[in-house]
Amino acid sequence: MSVRAAFARQGPTCDALGSPFMGRLMPLIGERLERGNAVADRILDWPGDTTAAGDSVPLRLAGALHALKLDGLALEEVYPPNDVDDDMLWHAANAALVAHETRLMTWLDSPPQTNEVRRAAVLLPALARVAEMFDQPVELLELGTSAGLNLRCDQFSLDLPGGGLGKPRSSVKLQPEWTGPCPAGPLPSIAARRGVDLNPLDPLQAEDRLRLLAYVWPDQPERISRTCAAIDIAGQIPADISSGDAGQWLEQRLTQPADGVVRVVFHTVAWQYFPDATKARAIRAMQQTTSPLVQIGMEADDGQGAGITLTTWPSGETRSLGRASFHGLWVNWT
Repeated sequence: MSVRAAFARQGPTCDALGSPFMGRLMPLIGERLERGNAVADRILDWPGDTTAAGDSVPLRLAGALHALKLDGLALEEVYPPNDVDDDMLWHAANAALVAHETRLMTWLDSPPQTNEVRRAAVLLPALARVAEMFDQPVELLELGTSAGLNLRCDQFSLDLPGGGLGKPRSSVKLQPEWTGPCPAGPLPSIAARRGVDLNPLDPLQAEDRLRLLAYVWPDQPERISRTCAAIDIAGQIPADISSGDAGQWLEQRLTQPADGVVRVVFHTVAWQYFPDATKARAIRAMQQTTSPLVQIGMEADDGQGAGITLTTWPSGETRSLGRASFHGLWVNWT
C-alpha cells in the first residue's frame, strides 16, 4: 500500500474512533503532501509497511504535529477548538513541516506511543473475574506497557448504570457504552505492578508526558483530560517498568518465585505487533509456569473491534469475555 493510501485509510478509522478532525486531516495530508522538504520527502519515500499494521507513518506524523500545537509552536490557530477550511489547515500544516523540520524528523523516528486508559474498562471486570477464581493478591505484568498507565487500572472508576468497579471517586472516570451483564464483585489487591516495552515512557518526565498527550487526538479534550488524570495517578502509584523484548522479559519474570500471588499477564492492542518469535517465547514461558497465572488479552481478530479473552496457564484454556472498541468507547461483555 502506498503512503498516500495509508493516510487515506487512516482517516475513516480515526473518524470511527471519535475524531472527525483526524478523519479529515489524515486524507488531506495524503492528498496534498508534495516533495520539496525533508519531512515530506522522507514520508513519501518511506520503506516498508506504512499502515497501522506496520510503521504507522500517518500516526507518527499526526503525533509530531500535535506536539507542536501542544508546545505552542505551530498550528494553534487551525487545530481544534478552531474550525477552518481545508486550504487554511493544509497551509498551516505544510508550513510547519518546513519550519520545524529537525524536530519532526526526530519524531518520525519512533512509532506512536498510545496509553489508552479507556481500555481499563475491559481490564477491571477481567480482574474481578480473576478475584472470583483465586483468593490471592495479584502481580500485574503488562506486555507493551508504554508508560504503564493501565498498570494503575484498579485506581480508575468504571461507572455503569447498574454498578461499577474500581475507585468511585477516582479522577479517571470510564463510562463506555456497555451491553451485557454488569460486572460485580471486589477487585483483587495488587501486590506488584510491572511492565515491559521496547521504548517505555516515564509519565513523570515532561518530554515523555508530551509524547503521551501528542498521540491523543486534538479534538478529544475529554480523552486528553483523562490521560492527564491517569498520569497524575501514576505519580502516586509506583510501577516497575523495563525496556526490552516482551517474550524475553516475561520468560525471566516467570522464573522468579511467585511468593503467594497470582500472576496476571495482560496486553491491550499490543500482542498483534509483537514479532512471531516474541509471541512464541511468551507463550512458552506461560506454558512452563508452575504457579497460578492468568492472561488477559484485548486484541484485534476477525470480528468488529477487539476480542477480550481470559486464558489460564499452564493449561492454555481460553474463554471469551466479550468484545470492545479499540479505544474502549463501547464494551459488549458476555
